[in-house]
Amino acid sequence: MNKIVDAKGKNCPIPVIMAKKEIDGGNNNFLVEVDNKIAVQNLQKLANSQEFISSVEEDNGVFKVYFSKDSDSDNKLEECEECNQILEKIEGNKRGIDTWSVFIGKEIIGGGSEDLGKTLMQMYFYTISESDKLPKSILFMNAGVKVPTLNEQAIENLKVLEEKGVDILVCGTCLNFYGIEKELKVGKVSNMYDITNAMKEALKVITL
Repeated sequence: MNKIVDAKGKNCPIPVIMAKKEIDGGNNNFLVEVDNKIAVQNLQKLANSQEFISSVEEDNGVFKVYFSKDSDSDNKLEECEECNQILEKIEGNKRGIDTWSVFIGKEIIGGGSEDLGKTLMQMYFYTISESDKLPKSILFMNAGVKVPTLNEQAIENLKVLEEKGVDILVCGTCLNFYGIEKELKVGKVSNMYDITNAMKEALKVITL
């Protein structure tokens, strides 16, 4: 019988971390119970990233996310993670993508005038989009999630960056907190786990 991981009532990224512990412990068949759709989406992303098969069942507001792994996958040759990282950097450099990330935790740049701060944010992303060296990722949390949802001019520049291969990750918990989850116009809904990993993979993180 599959092990049941009870993550009901727990906010992001706790369900993802609980599932990752099962994977790291060698458990190839288990299910995680959660009670919100954001957690379901993040768990499915985790399953996909770890080469697990996932499926979802809903029962009275409780979502059961099943994790399973084909036994044949154990026979795959072990990949060298360090080699993969090097190859990823080489490929990124070919596309003009550098190994740095930008973390946005506010709707504006700096303090003082809010209008000026929003304008500076627009100018910042325009300047980056015109640069030869692009960040590997742009990460939005807290009030920063208002930029890819409400700042129309910044959104246009972010779309250009996304088309050029820059990962744009937006905190789902933060979107829900501000009630703007349906307003996201660029990037993908993410979680603390993925955003933290993006920071770890970057050689440097610039915080605005």
